[in-house]
Amino acid sequence: MDLGASRRGTDMGPSALRIAGLGARLRSIGYEVAREEDIPVPAMETRSVEDSNARFKPQILEVCTELAMRTREIMAAGEFPLVVGGDHSIAMGTVSGVSAHFHAREQSLGLIWFDAHGDMNIPGVSPSGNIHGMPLAHLLGKGDADLAGLLGFAPKVRPENVAIIGLRSLDAGERRIIQESGIRAMTMRDIDERGMASVAAEALEVVNDGTAGFHVSFDVDGCDPSVIPGSGTLVPGGVQFREAHLLMEYCADNGRMTSLEIVELNPFLDEKNISAERTLELILSAMGKSIL
Repeated sequence: MDLGASRRGTDMGPSALRIAGLGARLRSIGYEVAREEDIPVPAMETRSVEDSNARFKPQILEVCTELAMRTREIMAAGEFPLVVGGDHSIAMGTVSGVSAHFHAREQSLGLIWFDAHGDMNIPGVSPSGNIHGMPLAHLLGKGDADLAGLLGFAPKVRPENVAIIGLRSLDAGERRIIQESGIRAMTMRDIDERGMASVAAEALEVVNDGTAGFHVSFDVDGCDPSVIPGSGTLVPGGVQFREAHLLMEYCADNGRMTSLEIVELNPFLDEKNISAERTLELILSAMGKSIL
C-alpha cells in the first residue's frame, strides 16, 4: 500500500523482497512458509481525497481492517505473521491484529518502533495529512476514532510498553504529542552516546514489562540512506547496517517477538534492488540467523 504516503512506489516493496528471495531464504534457515498471500489494496489513481487532514482514510481503514483480521487469524493458528509493506500506515492493521489476539486473553502487547520519524501526528496536526505519519498515535488511541478503534478496542498498546528507536525527524506538533505520551523515545543521540547494544537492551525491557511479548515495526528509513537508499522519506544521520543487524539479533535472542513487519521500502527509488537485499538480511537476523 502507498495510499498513506506522498511518493508512489512503496506498494512495490513486497515484490522487491520476493525478488530478493524472501521465501527461499526463510526456508534456508529452517522455517516453513505456511502461506504467502496479499491483502487487496485499491489504486490511488482510482480514488479521490475526501479529507485533506487524513488523506485516503476510508481506503486505508478498509485495508487495515482486513489486515488486522488476517493477522489475528494467523496468531490464533499459532503461526508467526511476517507482514511486508507498503507504507507505515499498514502498522495500524498489523498491530491491531496482534494486539487483538492478546486482548481477548486479557494480555497486552509491547511494541518496538524502528523509525527515523515519530509517526505520532494526528489529523489536524499533521502538516501533510499523510496517514503514514500517524499510525503510532492511533495505536495509542489518539487521533481519529475510526482508525484508533480498529477491531473495536483502543488503545492497542500501552505507552509504557512502546519504544521508538532511531528517531531524528519530527514535526513541531508531533514533538509535543510524543513528549506528553509516555512512550520511550530513543533518538540517534542516544544511539551515538550509548551504542545500539545499550539502547536495544533498554527497549526490550520496556516492551517486555508485563506483556505477552512484543511486535517489531521496522521502517527501513530508520537506517541511514547510505544503507537503505530505497525509501521515500530519507533522513541523513541514521542507523548503520551493522547497528540495525544488532538490534534485530537482540530481538531474536530475546525469544519473545510475536510478529514482525517491514515498511516503507520503495524499489522505484532504489539502486539495483540493494535496499531489498539488505532489508532481507535484516529480516533474517530478526528471525534468528546468526554468524556462527
